[in-house]
Order: sequence, then structure tokens, then C-alpha cells
Amino acid sequence: MQMTDRGLLALARHEGLVPAPYRDSTGTWTFGIGHTAAAGPPDPVEMPRGMPEDLDATIREAFRLFHTDLARYEVEVRRAVTVPLAPHEFDALVSFHYNTGGIARAALTRHLNAGDREAAAKAFLNWRRPASVIPRREAEGDLFRDGRYPTGRIPVWSVDAQGRVDFSRPVHRLTETQALALLRSAQAPVVTRSPPTPTTQINWFSRLFAILTHLFKRS
Repeated sequence: MQMTDRGLLALARHEGLVPAPYRDSTGTWTFGIGHTAAAGPPDPVEMPRGMPEDLDATIREAFRLFHTDLARYEVEVRRAVTVPLAPHEFDALVSFHYNTGGIARAALTRHLNAGDREAAAKAFLNWRRPASVIPRREAEGDLFRDGRYPTGRIPVWSVDAQGRVDFSRPVHRLTETQALALLRSAQAPVVTRSPPTPTTQINWFSRLFAILTHLFKRS
């Protein structure tokens, strides 16, 4: 089971996109769409600071990392939850886990595995620190319970060389169409051409030699 397109967009909206390393509300160095060193390389601490010269290229890199990180969080949700899930329930749980890393130890998971979905929906709000995350927990609980997806564009925020984000006004807002195109690009496999093998080269030269010999005989 994987996140739906609507779930991916909802998660990206919750996170927003910051195109350079920044400190999140817990002081953790983060990049792009919520990428931290806990999800794997690269470590945001080691990445260039301040707004990039090529914003479009950095946005593409942020979505590439987002796609890579999601695979890990989806696996961990599937491992922790032992009951069948509706797509909107899975979307809400991955969004919660992507932000907290707490799916394996959360009370909401115990309630869900015991068959009490209403208690699980309420337990999203057990994870409410810092206070700024409460609207997100409420939205995830609503999505889990009712399949109610948030809407709106995905903000791209400005950040300075000290990792301070300016949340007063985004430098760009991605539409759903733009965001999904970036996700599709991140998911597309890279196709590379293999160099010719020695056997292929020998066969090619043999054919060329035969053609040239034929031409000389006719002349």
C-alpha cells in the first residue's frame, strides 16, 4: 500500500518546502519537504546554506528526496499496523509518522490494531508539541476519520544562511498539477545506455568489413 496522490499533496502542504537547510520547530536541521538526517543522506547540516541560485533545480531535488524518504515511512507504517486500512487512513498515518517518527509507539496505533478506530482518531492529538503542530494533528485526525483532505497550494518559503525561515510570505506557491508533475519526475526511473560489449563491437566490425569487401569486388 502506498500513499494516494491526494495524500502526498496533503503531506507536502503540511510540511511546506524550504529550498535550503533550516532549523525546524524542534531545532532539527531540515531541508526541502521535511527531510532530516534521520531519513538518510544527505545530512542537511552539510548542505549549502541560504537561498539557492537555481530555485527550480533545488525544488526538483527536494521532491526527489521527498519521494525517497516516503518509501521508508510507508514501510514502517505497514509494519506497525496489523489491520486493513482504507487509503485515506493510510495517508493520515504516513503523514503523522513522517512528522513524528512515532508510529510504532503511538497510542493511536495500539487503538487501531485493537479495532477502535474512533479512539485512534482522537489519539492523533496526543502528539501536540510544539503547539504550532496542533492544526496539523487535527487535520490528520479528520483525514483518518472522515477522509477529509486539505486543499490549497504548496508554499515555498525563503530561508537565510543561518537557517531562519521567513514564514511571512512564500516566495512561490506550487499548484497541485506542478507538484504532481515533480513527484512523477522523481518517481521516473533513470534510463542509461550500456556501453557496447566487446562481442557487439566485433560483430559490428565484421559486418562493416564484409560490406567493404563486397564493394571492392564490384568495383
